[in-house]
Amino acid sequence: MLDAIIIISFIIAGAGIGFYSIELLPSGVQQQVTNTDALRIVFAGFGFLIGGAVGLSFQTTYRRLEAQVREMPVDVLLTRAIGLVIGLLIANLMLAPLFLLPIPADFGFIKPLVAVLGSVMFAFSGINLADTHGRTFLRLINPHTVETMLLAEGTLKPAATKVLDTSCIIDGRLEGLLDTGFMEGQILVPQFVLQELQQLADGAKDLKRVRGRRGLEILNRIKVAYPERILINPIDYEDVPTVDAKLVRFAQEINGTLLTNDYNLSQVASVQKVPVLNINDLVNAVRPTYLPGDNLDLKILKEGKEPSQGIGYLEDGTMVVVEDGSSYVGGEIRVVVTSALQTSAGRMIFARPQASAFA
Repeated sequence: MLDAIIIISFIIAGAGIGFYSIELLPSGVQQQVTNTDALRIVFAGFGFLIGGAVGLSFQTTYRRLEAQVREMPVDVLLTRAIGLVIGLLIANLMLAPLFLLPIPADFGFIKPLVAVLGSVMFAFSGINLADTHGRTFLRLINPHTVETMLLAEGTLKPAATKVLDTSCIIDGRLEGLLDTGFMEGQILVPQFVLQELQQLADGAKDLKRVRGRRGLEILNRIKVAYPERILINPIDYEDVPTVDAKLVRFAQEINGTLLTNDYNLSQVASVQKVPVLNINDLVNAVRPTYLPGDNLDLKILKEGKEPSQGIGYLEDGTMVVVEDGSSYVGGEIRVVVTSALQTSAGRMIFARPQASAFA
């Protein structure tokens, strides 16, 4: 539509100029013309053709320039614009004394000519300097400006918004992740999650009440520590019965990432193509890896499901099942790892006493 408007405008302008251009002819020539209207129509026709050709050329040039501007990185476009403005300002300041000089009337054309040439020269100089030192200039203004521009043009990928689950808040490990800087992006706490925490804190059962209050205390602490990153979102879904289903739907709608330590919720969200960050997966990934044959010093705390089994725990909470370890309950022994089972729900290590391993 714009292309047609440009071409039609040039055609109309060319035809109009051609139609009235007869007035520019010398008066003697005009008196010799017998049919002025016919000559006007001929000139208008030439103007029509010339206007159409000029309009087509202008439209092609405009589209080419528009395509170059669209492909130009945002930071380059911004710095070039600033360089152009600064160049024109310097040109006006330096050329201003020129207009105060007494120049004869016959050479009056020199002032506008020098002004135009000087403006063009300083404008191109400003653009060239912007191409050379533009990003350095932006970093001096704001160290994060270039990164913001790169995000806008798609060179860098922004961190996804995280949606917090109730269990993840109560767990407490999120606070440590935020303190260490490993958790990036905006973090949203939906209103229905906050309501669930309040219901737990007001519950009749002591265990649930303690968990709810712990979650609210942790949420208040991280909100005070990171006020710009932790936001309470007022969203709710009256037609969705469970909090887990609401979390999955909310994460889908905002194209966010669900942050949880609930294994079942992780599986449900993954089935529905919702990105999930399970804190248990992170913990398991950074735990020391124990291979068959490794030795551990372990205190046997209780008997296992099988009569001969003993159960102990590592410092990070990993459960160790020791074969033939029931007789060592209450004591500390050295065990040899036989195998390990690791899942999002947790990790188990299987071992046996070192004495029996070499017997």
